[in-house]
Amino acid sequence: MISKPNSLTWLFGWLLAFASMPASANLNVFACEPEWASLVLALLPDANITAATTAWQDPHYIEARPSLIAAMRKADLAVCTGASLEAGWLPSLISRAANRKIQPGSDGLFFAADHAPLHQSREHVDRSMGDVHPEGDPHLHLSPDAIPRVVDALAKRLASLAPEQATAIQQRYIRWRGDWNQERQRWRVAAQRLEGTGVVTQHSTFDYLLRWLNVNVVADLEPKPGLPPSSRHLRDVLATPSISDASVILVASYQDDRPATWLSNQSGIPKVVLPGTVTGEPGQQTLQEVIGLIIEALLAHQRVEHVD
Repeated sequence: MISKPNSLTWLFGWLLAFASMPASANLNVFACEPEWASLVLALLPDANITAATTAWQDPHYIEARPSLIAAMRKADLAVCTGASLEAGWLPSLISRAANRKIQPGSDGLFFAADHAPLHQSREHVDRSMGDVHPEGDPHLHLSPDAIPRVVDALAKRLASLAPEQATAIQQRYIRWRGDWNQERQRWRVAAQRLEGTGVVTQHSTFDYLLRWLNVNVVADLEPKPGLPPSSRHLRDVLATPSISDASVILVASYQDDRPATWLSNQSGIPKVVLPGTVTGEPGQQTLQEVIGLIIEALLAHQRVEHVD
């Protein structure tokens, strides 16, 4: 379980490495979410990176603050999730920054969702369905299979914008890919132990990873995507027969954990708050570490669940 820090001191320390070289010598990168900042860092350590959000913020809802507008204005590259995840704030930010380098359709605007298949795409979407994205579920950053595709495309984009560093970027990508593949093999072993495990979630933050692990989501605390849990819905979840199959209630660090606490108290199912992305704290600085942390939490509660 993680706790929310009392200040943003950790964030400034984490991002300090991104600004270690003069801005004139390196790419200025605007990352909509911290996962993309961490991947840019792995490929281009001397880039000047601004992360618009943290693990304790819902990426759907961000204010286009003056500091973000200024960072976007000087960006050579903006790396975002896409698939409408940032639809409520990114278009306004791009418009107000008036930076020709990162306009839609330009090489300076990179959407991760354009480079991997998404789950649950829909031909028809309306507001009655909640916060549903027609392109599909945009929370692909915890997918063991999708992220290598994204990083491959990101490395090529960075190399095109910084051709003098293309060889170094490719070498770092090869090392990153090798490390990722080694971790993925360990995750596959864990998946064999977790197959069929049931969990309760809130929103789809962990869904790509859970699906890859063959872990079943037996209930969602949200009545519809993006809608806060109501008392009536929580009672319905508690009365769901399949709730007895759940070994844990998973909540992302940016979410209100009070509904999960209520359900945990009523059902006896343990609640675990986990980072939905990298945080910059020790052991949570890369997507590999975050995925490993989530898997370890699932295994720990499965072991408790099956003690004789």
